[in-house]
Formats: sequence, C-alpha cells, structure tokens
Amino acid sequence: MSTIKHDGEARAIEPGRTIFDLADDLKMAVPTSCKRSGTCHECIVEVTRGAEALSPPSQAEAFLRGTYRLACQAHITRDDIDIEFAPLRRTPRIVTDTLDEDGPIVLDPLVTRDDENVFYDGELIDRYRGHLLGLAIDLGTTTVVVDLVDLASGKSLKRAAFENPQRFGGSDVMNRISYDCKPAHKGELQRAVASEINRAIIAMTGALAVPRQAIYEVAIAANTTMRDIFFKLDVESVGQRPYKSTIEHEWRAGKRATTALVTRAKRLGLRVNAKARAYGLPLIASHVGADTAADLLALDLTPEGEETVLLVDMGTNTEVVLRHKGRMIAASCPAGPAFEGGLVTYGMPAYDGAIESIRLNTTTDRFDYRTIGDAPPIGLCGSGLIDLLAELCRHGRMTPKGVFTADRRLQSLTVVPAQGITLSREDASNLAQAKAANYCGQYIVLRLAGADPRDVARLYLAGGFAQYVDVSNAVLIGLLAAVPEERVVKVGNAALKGARIALLSRTKRLGLDALVARIEHVELETTPDFFEIFVEGCQFKPMPETLAAPTIRGAAAAERHRSTV
Repeated sequence: MSTIKHDGEARAIEPGRTIFDLADDLKMAVPTSCKRSGTCHECIVEVTRGAEALSPPSQAEAFLRGTYRLACQAHITRDDIDIEFAPLRRTPRIVTDTLDEDGPIVLDPLVTRDDENVFYDGELIDRYRGHLLGLAIDLGTTTVVVDLVDLASGKSLKRAAFENPQRFGGSDVMNRISYDCKPAHKGELQRAVASEINRAIIAMTGALAVPRQAIYEVAIAANTTMRDIFFKLDVESVGQRPYKSTIEHEWRAGKRATTALVTRAKRLGLRVNAKARAYGLPLIASHVGADTAADLLALDLTPEGEETVLLVDMGTNTEVVLRHKGRMIAASCPAGPAFEGGLVTYGMPAYDGAIESIRLNTTTDRFDYRTIGDAPPIGLCGSGLIDLLAELCRHGRMTPKGVFTADRRLQSLTVVPAQGITLSREDASNLAQAKAANYCGQYIVLRLAGADPRDVARLYLAGGFAQYVDVSNAVLIGLLAAVPEERVVKVGNAALKGARIALLSRTKRLGLDALVARIEHVELETTPDFFEIFVEGCQFKPMPETLAAPTIRGAAAAERHRSTV
C-alpha cells in the first residue's frame, strides 16, 4: 500500500478519494469557498511526487500548468505510487500605505504614563518598560496589516502585512460565517488569525528590540464578520436577514451604548501585555462594518460640510457612504469574488504573474500587458480584468451585454495565446454581476439623497484593490459612478489609518461612536426598482450622469418579490 505525504506525515492511499479528502485526514488547512466544486480556484496544491497516480486534470483545472492541481478535483487512481504535495504558497500584493502619513496627530490615548507607572484609562496596569506601544490592525477578509505604533509620539514604528490565514474557511464572509458556525470548526478561524498576528508581533518587536509586553492596546478595524469572529462572538445572525451582528441588535434595543467592543487582549490569544485591551471599532449597520467606520475617521468625513462626497471601499464586499446636504447614507454591496480570482476561469488574486494592466494594440491586434513582479502571465487580477473589459468595449470587440462581436456565437476570446489565457462569455457574465452590485450601491445611495454623479465633488476610493484600478476604465464599464477622473482620490489603506487614529485619540474614538449613530443605512434589495437597476448595472456601460426616479413597474416587481420570500 502506497502513501500520500505532507510535512513528514503520511496516510495510506485509497483510490477514489481526492487530495482534499486526504488533506482533511492530515488536518491540513486548505482554502475553499465553493464547497469543493472546482469553481473558486483556491485549493491549488503542488504535486511534487506521484502525479501519475492522479486522475487527468478536469475542465475546472484547465487554467493550471505543470504540477499544480486543484485538491478537490485530483482523484487518486492508483495505490502503488507514493504521492507528495503541498498547498500553493503565494504572497499577495498588500497596500499598507495610508493617506497623509505625516499629517498632524492629536495625541489623547487611553494609555498614559506617570513617572514609572503605566495606566489604561486611569487604571494602573504596569510598571514602565521603556516604551508605550500599541497595535493598529486592518483585519480584512483577504489580507491583514498590523501597525506597531509609539503611543507617546503617535509615530508608526513598523508594519507587517500578510494574507488572511482564514481563507481555508472560504474567500468571502458568508462562507466564513458558515464555517465558523459549525460546532466542529468553532474557534478555528479566530485562532488562525490570532496566531499570525502573534508572529507579526514577535517579528516586529524583535526587529526593533522592544518588549512585546510594552504593547498596551490593540485597535482593530474590520468588517462586521471579521471583527466579531476575532472577538469570539457568534456570527450566525450576520449571515441571516436582517444581516446584523448580535452587538448591533443589542445596541438598537438600547442594551448597549455603542457597537464598539473592548476586551482583554489576552482573552483573544494575543501575545502582548497581560493587561492590554483590545478595542474593536464600532459597526455602522449590517455588513457596513468597523472598517468603513475607520475609513470615515481617516478621512474626517462627517455630515457637516458643503461638498457632496462619496466613499467607495471596494472589495469582495464593497461599502458605499455618501455625504450630501447634511445627510450620510451607507450601503453594503455583495460584489462577490469575481474581481479577486473567483468564478473567472483565469481570474486570480494580485500575486506575481497576474496581469494587472492590459491594452489592445490595434496595430498588431494583440494585447499588450504588464504582470505583477514582471513574472510570466498566469491569469488576470481585478485591475487587469477591468482593463480587459474596458478595452473590449472601447474597441467594439464586445457588446455592453458581454457578447463578442467578431462572432456572436463565440464562447471565449483568447487574451494571451502563448499561455492559453482566455475570457469566456460565462466569465464576462460573472464579472457583470459583480460589477452590478457596485453599480447598484452607488446608484441607489446617490438617488436616495437626491444627488447625481456629476454632483460629487470628491470620490474617495479606499482599499487595496481600488489602489490599482484605472479610474477611467472603471467608469467606462460602470464599476464606478460617472464622476470626472480629476475628482477621484485613491486613499490607500484608510482603514489602517482610522484604526491608528482611534488608538491614539480617546476624543476621536468617542466622536466616531456619535458619528456612526447618525448614518442612515439602506438595504439595496428593498429598493422598489432594485431589480431593474441591477439588470441595467449588469451591462458594461457608464452609469448615467443623471439618475432616473423609481418606476411604478419596478416598485410592483419588488412588491411581488417580497410577497414570495
């Protein structure tokens, strides 16, 4: 009987099972969010020995080359050959820079020092160890950034960034909720990310020769699901209508003064001072979480102000916040993973080898492109997919409905012939639906406030994905509202800056609690003509500069839909 091996552990091979089945036996954390159907492209493994003992690559694996396989698709066909494999280890490009890094800082931290004593909000917690330190953390669904901050000066001392290790529970929050709510998995996601944060803490404090016990507070900006999982709360209610955290339910019932969280960092498994606190920034509503609240803090965006301002924090779940004439309105847009590697045959996250920029060369009738790390192309990340869609539409190679014009029966278009990279009709359809979610969020929030895209004086684009988006192309396909490009400002990792401000200022922290209570939240699907807007948003064309009023037909369709659910 042959064996399958990983990291020195071995299990007997049983024909008919998949590599994923055997990974389960070996207690390996292999990411997936498609219930092992081969559509999410996350469970890539490198088979270093015994590839001939596996079934031929399936259609779902057509995008892979060499010795790489999808663990859920590679079935064992022979038991006379040893197999060795390892999950694909890749380092994503992560944005750690924030807007106005050296801007003025108002120091008012809860952690203070009086001679040789250290206090937290007036409570004596430690003797002075030579430093007053804190951590600001942007805990994203895909990536995590940790900022080690000097609380005395307000300066960032060192940063660490890494892929969120929770990906084995799925690439989006709904899959993470489903995974975390299973009794057999309870706590796994929290422990996984806490462990990686601890590695970052040890590495950063070691490099600076400062004691980790001098870290007295941790401020966490995260979406609703990521925050509550990290604080060891039940997230089942976040995945069910009305998609609200248990904390938000308690706050709305008058049982809490704020949706922010404070607990001992030790309880979360963080290797900092034993009496350090962990502070989770407040939620706004539903899936509009503490990361969006941190964005607002970083941008100093409040209802007061004459200019109409739109914030779009783009990702698997996009958040939209509008300020217009004294109102602030927020919405959450479940875009899904299409622009981050899922549901697109040659889609991939922003790893080396991903095509990040692409243009159609009309002279050669081929695509010119640039890859991350200048590596050979293996797929397209989000910015590359936006460019590709825009180029096809700009040059009349694809209709707004995603039909290839050279031959309307054509099911796929070759993008990079040498590597066999293509874009299919199905790929375009999945991208259209992801784009439509972003379109609906911006359209509905603007229209609800009585504003048009041309009224927006400043459109802030936040998040790592947005940092590399070609704005003109995003507007062309309707991913962004039709705001003039010169009014669009990319603000980088605003959530990290917001977490740092909250760490450094008690006053700003209290102000944020008051701010989020004033924000109106709209559930997009309850809009009377939501379905008409979504269908319109699925087309690759710009959003109108003037937004139409709701239609009677749309209202009736929405009412019929509500009566059946």
